[in-house]
Amino acid sequence: MSNPDSASMYASAKKIYPREIDGRFANLSKIATVVLLGLFYAVPWFNWDERQAVLFDLPARKFHILGLTLWPQDFPYLAMLLMIAALTLFFFTALAGRLWCGFACPQTVWTEIFIWMEQWTEGKRSQRMKLDQAPWSWNKLRRKGSKQLLWITFSMWTGFTFVGYFTPIRGLGSEIITLSVGGWTLFWGLFYGFATYGNAGYMREQVCKYMCPYARFQSAMFDKDTLIISYDEERGEPRGGRKRSVDPQEAGLGDCIDCQLCVQVCPTGIDIREGLQYECIACAACIDACDSIMDKMNYPRGLVRYTTEHALHHEGTRVLRPRMFVYATILLLLIAGLTTSMATRTPIILDVIRDRNMLYREMPGNVIENAYTLKVINQSEEPRTFALSVTGIEGISLDGVGDTITVDGGGVLSVPVRARAHRDNAYGIMTIQFNVAAVDDEGVALSEDSRFLGPTP
Repeated sequence: MSNPDSASMYASAKKIYPREIDGRFANLSKIATVVLLGLFYAVPWFNWDERQAVLFDLPARKFHILGLTLWPQDFPYLAMLLMIAALTLFFFTALAGRLWCGFACPQTVWTEIFIWMEQWTEGKRSQRMKLDQAPWSWNKLRRKGSKQLLWITFSMWTGFTFVGYFTPIRGLGSEIITLSVGGWTLFWGLFYGFATYGNAGYMREQVCKYMCPYARFQSAMFDKDTLIISYDEERGEPRGGRKRSVDPQEAGLGDCIDCQLCVQVCPTGIDIREGLQYECIACAACIDACDSIMDKMNYPRGLVRYTTEHALHHEGTRVLRPRMFVYATILLLLIAGLTTSMATRTPIILDVIRDRNMLYREMPGNVIENAYTLKVINQSEEPRTFALSVTGIEGISLDGVGDTITVDGGGVLSVPVRARAHRDNAYGIMTIQFNVAAVDDEGVALSEDSRFLGPTP
């Protein structure tokens, strides 16, 4: 005998038709959408010193961010930046709930754009529902086809822009026009375009409810002082319909007229009156919807509002609490560390590779020789001349290289060298330092330790 509950687990999710709503939070969401997407699509087209301002050049292993160029050796900076981003998310989540999800998450932002295109081609909520239920006709084909054309065009432009952060976007555009785009470039453009089309066009709230890990662990960062969207059950219950002229107290009713508008505007299809749910993305559409009804009924606003659990129970809310100080302190330390490290960053990298094929070589005149390969990376955009030297042992010197070397801007130069020291000063395992310094700037210098092997004393 089949179990109806288990059968429902395999049923297709019902399509959600979010209703249009105007209000202060809806306007804020629109502004955030326009600004964030505007930045995403515009930034790759800006230049900085005759190159793309933001370009993650993977083949050349260089990341250009305005006037800064980062190399694979600068990975710690990226790690610190990711930690700062994660901690910032934790901080604002503990303070004000899922603000990121409601107003800045890429899934939310792109879904908003796709819904706008759907509304423009298929009409308002009731019209879209009727259109989906109607049999196929020229009107339905025209509206559905127009929507698909807009969706696909926007998705392909999104994929093109995404790849433009990793390949110079102007050159990429020329390659597309001349049909000479590379295989992997084409693959990633189509892949990201298809992902945008599927996630924002069809999956929508399913991504937030079932695929996003943030929805699962966000409750661990909430406490009774976290600002969340809540329904004031004490004021709203018992709910029930009534005319505007009816006094709710005399009728034994709360302020909620059970109009279901808060459910109809919710992009994830939940009922906020059932309490805090992990599906809630804090977009505040239900607040705008409820406030509009309260205005029509001449009731005070705030039946659904941003508040805290303590405030709902008429208790004091503490914004400044221990976890906020901990998050803020760690965040400030990380930002200060990253800023200081970037400000004092030396635009050269020196790697020393010792020749492991031999321990050492005895030369005439009681001289001990060790062989090395020096890799000098010039992280600046212009060619630079560097002086090489070695220290750490009395009388040690370099052989096999001139007084200076020149490395192209953004280039890597491998230099085979031999370090030589007198036998009386070189014995056992000793530490030496290879030094590289820019000829034109005394402040640009770097040292790297290595081992020098000699005979046992």
